[in-house]
Amino acid sequence: MRYISTRGQAPALNFEDVLLAGLASDGGLYVPENLPRFTVEEIASWAGLPYHELAFRVMRPFVAGSISDADFKQILQETYAGFAHSAIAPLKQLDANEWVLELFHGPTLAFKDFALQLLGRLLDHVLQKRNERVVIMGATSGDTGSAAIEGCKACDHVDIFIMHPHNRVSAVQRKQMTTIMGDNIHNIAIEGNFDDCQEMVKASFADQGFLKGTRLVAVNSINWARIMAQIVYYFHAALQLGGPARSIAFSVPTGNFGDIFAGYLARNMGLPISQLIVATNRNDILHRFMSGNRYDKDTLHPSLSPSMDIMVSSNFERLLFDLHGRNGLAVAELLDAFKTSGKLSVDDDRWCEARKLFDSLAVDDEATCATIAEVYKATGEVLDPHTAIGVRAARDCRRHLATPMVVLGTAHPVKFPDAVEKAGVQAPELPAHLADLHQREERCTVLANDLKAVQQFVSQHGNRGKPL
Repeated sequence: MRYISTRGQAPALNFEDVLLAGLASDGGLYVPENLPRFTVEEIASWAGLPYHELAFRVMRPFVAGSISDADFKQILQETYAGFAHSAIAPLKQLDANEWVLELFHGPTLAFKDFALQLLGRLLDHVLQKRNERVVIMGATSGDTGSAAIEGCKACDHVDIFIMHPHNRVSAVQRKQMTTIMGDNIHNIAIEGNFDDCQEMVKASFADQGFLKGTRLVAVNSINWARIMAQIVYYFHAALQLGGPARSIAFSVPTGNFGDIFAGYLARNMGLPISQLIVATNRNDILHRFMSGNRYDKDTLHPSLSPSMDIMVSSNFERLLFDLHGRNGLAVAELLDAFKTSGKLSVDDDRWCEARKLFDSLAVDDEATCATIAEVYKATGEVLDPHTAIGVRAARDCRRHLATPMVVLGTAHPVKFPDAVEKAGVQAPELPAHLADLHQREERCTVLANDLKAVQQFVSQHGNRGKPL
């Protein structure tokens, strides 16, 4: 399997090199040169497989030539052995033909565990083989950080630096990051918003001289391995609900477009998906594109669903690449213009092509709380605010009642007690393995919204406390 850049000017790489590269040298994102495609019969034959075995069949083509089947099977078995539910991603019914796919049974109680528990093991496998050491630099709006630290904390060949926006993540999200101790773990609170953090990560990838020869690796969803791992649970959900003999619709809470892009890829790989709903909060750049072909920057507003407080969605570039016939130069020109003007739209025929599959809805805090209350009253289930947005979007945008609707349950409600209680519902207690979270010692450095200050910190604290 070879991978190419969405901007068309970087060399094609194999999986191992893409895993370590993150961002392409031309500033683009890597995508498979040719997407594998499965027949309906092949997908149907996977019904009833344990999650790690299904993951092997779905992801095997992406790592072919870089990781042996035996090694990949073992990595996958270890990845999902630590999840708290034996089904790994169980479905819970909320209403007639409406389900929540619970993706929060991993160690950090969020869907990011599906990819980042795998990513840490893949990195250790590849770096040990190469006898190489790397620096991970990531930005988080709340959940990626703790999942990345949890997934990579035991990696012998990695130093990890995670930036989050200071005072803009929930207390549980922050403490899940800052209470994990290790000489290779560094939490940085940036006096800015998530987009500021993300921009510093991209700038650091573009110019890695501050690392003095050490390689920088991405854990954000710009890393292809993140997307690859998320494709699996679309197949898993569909197989539970009569797929591939029938099509399924999905509503996906998303800010960075990675999780829903995985569903788009699952469909292109042969899984019958009739509708993908972009569910977002008042930071609605994706909704404005899907509903009106306007991908324009706007003011970023803090919300009760902070993991989606994102204004520029990194993975949207991967969809633009396909909408432009995989013409990297056209995508590069479009994004250069966006960088200057803060505005982007595509030709009407390309936008109409996207609208055949995608619908969208922006849900404000008031409607989010109303949905949490509504679902709790009807079912006794407590939703986190992101999943509640997914449910609201599913109910408002659904095309066909006869088609099973699956809402991706992206986080455990315990991570967002303020939103749950604002909805008039009692927040659940932390699970046993996190019961003492609020008493644990924290370690975090607050830095100004300044790229040079961040890069100097990384340079000084890498290599397990020794300067890089």
